[in-house]
Amino acid sequence: MNFRNLDEFWAFYMSQHSKASTRRWHLAGTLSAVVTLIYSLLFNWKLIIMVPLIGYGLAWYSHFFVERNLPATFGHPFWSLYCDFKMFGLMITGQMDREMKRLGKRPVLQSF
Repeated sequence: MNFRNLDEFWAFYMSQHSKASTRRWHLAGTLSAVVTLIYSLLFNWKLIIMVPLIGYGLAWYSHFFVERNLPATFGHPFWSLYCDFKMFGLMITGQMDREMKRLGKRPVLQSF
């Protein structure tokens, strides 16, 4: 899929994260990746390889087994990373439900 801008991609990205449990898996993955990054920078730089494995591992699990779609990262890695952190920020500030309502109910567009 081609997107003209980040706003279009954001709407698509959120349609791929329509289930709350998918978003919670992403929250856990992002938080775990950030904690692992900080730990690796402070104490053991060799653990830095675990940062993407943990972050993407938990997120991709949710796509394959919860949402049953393909991760947007496969087609748009940079926008997906940005949107993951945006979603993370909305979740930890309690604004995710409002954003989902603003976007409206969108069907999951991609399935395997």
